[in-house]
Amino acid sequence: MILYRLCCVKEHEFESWFRDSTAYDDQRARGLVTCPVCGSPEVEKALMAPALGRAARKFAADVAADTAPADAPDAAPSAPPQPVALVSEKEQQLRAMLRAVRAHVVANSVDVGDDFATLARRMHEGEEEKRAIRGEATADEVRALIEDEIEVLPLPVLPDERN
Repeated sequence: MILYRLCCVKEHEFESWFRDSTAYDDQRARGLVTCPVCGSPEVEKALMAPALGRAARKFAADVAADTAPADAPDAAPSAPPQPVALVSEKEQQLRAMLRAVRAHVVANSVDVGDDFATLARRMHEGEEEKRAIRGEATADEVRALIEDEIEVLPLPVLPDERN
């Protein structure tokens, strides 16, 4: 397993574990690596300090102990490490709001699958009765709908919903 520090185009930084560098490259290429804050799939690896193994940390501690003055008082014992949340409380609240929005849209719309762009255009042109629909569309189809001033909105998908 490898831990990468990542950064999206909006400069939100976060970390994620991957089986290996190939797994990261594959998941990123498929759009599965997204920012937990804004949902952007435009994510890049950020610079990261190397993690030292136990032997290196022990060596550094031994060197520090050997070079400390003999008359220096012993340092007070540090508090035991506390668990760290993988997602901050603010991010958890944001995810909860996104889940609520998604649940509301799913509950109050009809899934039309790959016919989304066609049906949205037909409703806009008055050939179909207007109703709340959701479905799949390619980037080109969405771009064409927007250029024709047909309102469309992406339905947020959280990274943990893709696992």
